[in-house]
Amino acid sequence: MNALFASGAVPRRSQPVAISMPTIRVLVVDDSAVAREVLTTLLRRAGFEAITATNADIAEQRIAQRRPDVVMLDLELPGRSGLEFLEKLMKTNPLPVVVCSGIAQNGTWAAIRALELGALEVLPKPALGIRALLGNGEIDLKSIIEAAAAARSHLGPSTVPILHINDRVDPPMASGVTPWHGRVIVIGASTGGVEALRGLLAELPADSPPIVIVQHMPGAFTGAFAQRLNAYSQLEVREAQDGDVLQTGVALIAPGGRHLELVNAGRTVRVRLSDGPAVSGHRPSVNVLFRSAAGTLGSRAVGVLLTGMGADGADGLLQMRHHGATTIAQDEASCVVYGMPKEAVAIGAVERVLPLNKIAAGITETAGSR
Repeated sequence: MNALFASGAVPRRSQPVAISMPTIRVLVVDDSAVAREVLTTLLRRAGFEAITATNADIAEQRIAQRRPDVVMLDLELPGRSGLEFLEKLMKTNPLPVVVCSGIAQNGTWAAIRALELGALEVLPKPALGIRALLGNGEIDLKSIIEAAAAARSHLGPSTVPILHINDRVDPPMASGVTPWHGRVIVIGASTGGVEALRGLLAELPADSPPIVIVQHMPGAFTGAFAQRLNAYSQLEVREAQDGDVLQTGVALIAPGGRHLELVNAGRTVRVRLSDGPAVSGHRPSVNVLFRSAAGTLGSRAVGVLLTGMGADGADGLLQMRHHGATTIAQDEASCVVYGMPKEAVAIGAVERVLPLNKIAAGITETAGSR
């Protein structure tokens, strides 16, 4: 007999061993003492370790001493600018970067450039001051930092040339609107989507079917983002306006902070913008766009879900598939964050899973096949 039982002792059940995950370390680079105080308070409340730097040189020293998991970067720094620091970082020592930028005109364009250089997200500094972030329930900083820390290492400087403010090109005015009865492409993206969309739209021909896009991005930046895409694409790319008619060769970007739906209007399909509550945690929401495409377009729609954290778009894509639409998701290997596409694949919403560099061809093939 086992000596333990013979002695009358009662054996203890083995207890599960708690595995503690390493704390995510965030480096806040900002020359404002108030900004550093507020951001470190928010980060520590969310359970992260936060350290700070007041300029690019000190930030590089901090990184050399102990590599952080994520960098939160202001673009207006003394000495070297945030953009200069970011470009060098992505060339020599790539790290996930979340930009926290002012929303003045110059700051807006700098923020878009930061995304092109490899930043994963951009958060606007509130007009009322950085302390307003403390009470801003719309910014899920915890999820943003966790997604950035987990992002795949598709990091590095973009080959896109710098487009200066004076180089902006306004899209041509349409001479007339032709009713559209063919395919319509609807696209959803979040983290990593800025570069994914730039590459995707650059590969589509000028006579592509109408395209409508939801990219999770603050409202202060979507207009500038659309103009950047317009400069590098054969398509006309612009921020959507309420009542816009879908047209061949035109890609519309949903304005940040507003939902975008597609609605039938006689012989045309139009855009309807609304200010309703967030759906799936977002406004604009990919689910809102996709569900409207399912009901309005049915089998004439092509739904594409690109890189991004969370699950926005998965349910809407499934609804599109149930209505006969073609559905495509970006594959895991080419995603910066394999969140939204993963959720769509898991629920059976996806007909084709493609690497990013094959999606344009998949769209062109599909749009010409039905």
